[in-house]
Amino acid sequence: MAVLLDGDALAATWRDEIKRDAARLTQAGITPGLATILVGGDEASAHYVSRKHQDCAETGILSRDIRLPETVRQDELLGHVRELNAEPTLHGVLVQLPLPAHIDAASIQLAVAPEKDVDGLHPLNLGALVLGQRRLRPCTPSAILGLLQAYRVPLAGRRVAVIGRGLLVGRTLAIMLADPAIDAIPTLLHRGAPDLAAVTRESDAVIAAAGVPDLVRADMLKPGACAVGVGITYRNGEMISDIADDVASVAGFLTPRHGSVGPLTRAMLLRNVIEAAGAYSAATRGAGPTA
Repeated sequence: MAVLLDGDALAATWRDEIKRDAARLTQAGITPGLATILVGGDEASAHYVSRKHQDCAETGILSRDIRLPETVRQDELLGHVRELNAEPTLHGVLVQLPLPAHIDAASIQLAVAPEKDVDGLHPLNLGALVLGQRRLRPCTPSAILGLLQAYRVPLAGRRVAVIGRGLLVGRTLAIMLADPAIDAIPTLLHRGAPDLAAVTRESDAVIAAAGVPDLVRADMLKPGACAVGVGITYRNGEMISDIADDVASVAGFLTPRHGSVGPLTRAMLLRNVIEAAGAYSAATRGAGPTA
């Protein structure tokens, strides 16, 4: 029977650690703070943002929830981001994606101060990731890696198939897996790869982030391999994973059909807020008096 990679339980542990870290920083005079901007009324995005603020309240992180209409102009949105960048009580700034079509999302992400980019998607932070330097890192890839490490899934010298080449998960996760500290052998794939099944059958772990229902089936997995479902699709109100149900019959490690990575991603966001607040605290202490 496959070992269940219980992200909900691990996220609860992480939130306990985050709560202690937030209390320590607050006692030192720096209460961690996060601001989110949600444009429009997308129900799924609104729900996700609300959960982030609930997590903040639970862990002692101050939060500011900014809601803007679908019709907001690009310059207006940029103005809000710049105001948050300049606010010293806020250590993390997150603009919820996706944004309306008339907004240039890349410009908005670029406008977020790198030291407050708790999504880890600013070019300076992504460049540091490629170089192996420690800066704020993308939340979902970090959450996946943390989950695998917590359950001691073997990675060093093992082949890992990552399906999905998006920036939010696939590309950044492949870079993290290839880091010498992890030492895995990642293969980055997408749903159109003609040899998809051939690669997954030779892999020791398969991480699916393509958003294709039941993309990875039991006959595509090496017996005993690890299977992580990241991509989800909604069909007739039901949430369907990239990992088919029958994978449980052959996998050695397996995420639940629903959830697991999502709660960890939110917890990793809070970890980034703590890291950003800690860096701000250290910089403030080291600044000394000015002439």
